[in-house]
Amino acid sequence: MEIAIEEKITFADWDPAEVIETKEDVIAHIEVALEENDTEMLLSIVGDIARSKGMTQIARELGVSREGLYRSLAPSGNPSFDTVIRLLDILGLQLKVERKSA
Repeated sequence: MEIAIEEKITFADWDPAEVIETKEDVIAHIEVALEENDTEMLLSIVGDIARSKGMTQIARELGVSREGLYRSLAPSGNPSFDTVIRLLDILGLQLKVERKSA
């Protein structure tokens, strides 16, 4: 007689903000979203980066509430281009445009 034993596998919640540590990590994450042309992914990644650096401090530097910053970077959020540029500046980044490769 065979007895089937099921093992229960659990996964811990994974938070991308916990693995973004260096400027290179930040750039790599943003480049992925830009290569995918995925605005929602880009905002999510920028939100992860902001959380990794301290959302309260970044919100203060932007002159917005912490909750407002969370809302604007949420999947349903729609931050202004100015907010995104200022946020990138606070993170020590800037956008550059280059011609697509064929």
